Amino acid sequence: MDRIAFEHQARSWRQKALSVSISCGAGQDEAEDIAQDVMLRLWQMHDELEQYRSIEAIVVLMARHMLRNHQRRKPMEALDETITVSLNTNPHDELEMREDEAWLTTKVQQLPTTQRTLLYMRQVERRSHEEIAQLLGIEPTSVSTLLARARRTLLEEIKQRNKQ
Repeated sequence: MDRIAFEHQARSWRQKALSVSISCGAGQDEAEDIAQDVMLRLWQMHDELEQYRSIEAIVVLMARHMLRNHQRRKPMEALDETITVSLNTNPHDELEMREDEAWLTTKVQQLPTTQRTLLYMRQVERRSHEEIAQLLGIEPTSVSTLLARARRTLLEEIKQRNKQ
């Protein structure tokens, strides 16, 4: 696709990327950033665009994936302790919840290092199985197996605790 044809379509593609980002939960500034990144990527591959049936579908996919990646990079916001306390008005429930959290933290710490690391990367950092596999130099199927093993171990511990 030549420059003139690209410029002719660019406004509609940018608008599509913007609307998809906003509809998926991005704020206005974040959506603008995503739309700009989509347009940059499209320009980088402008010579290959004619081989695709629907460039608009590519724009939608790019916007969704970029938004997801952008949101993963954001630091997780911790829930303020005062909010937690205000939701639980019963002191007994609050004490029980804290004991449960401490117990679960202990059980997670008792997991084998690899399982604990994988669980952290998946649940806290929200990394995909492929990302974890690439970072650790293992197969994605191994990631799935180890995560399942860690979750199964924790589930068994929870079942055991609930029997008592």
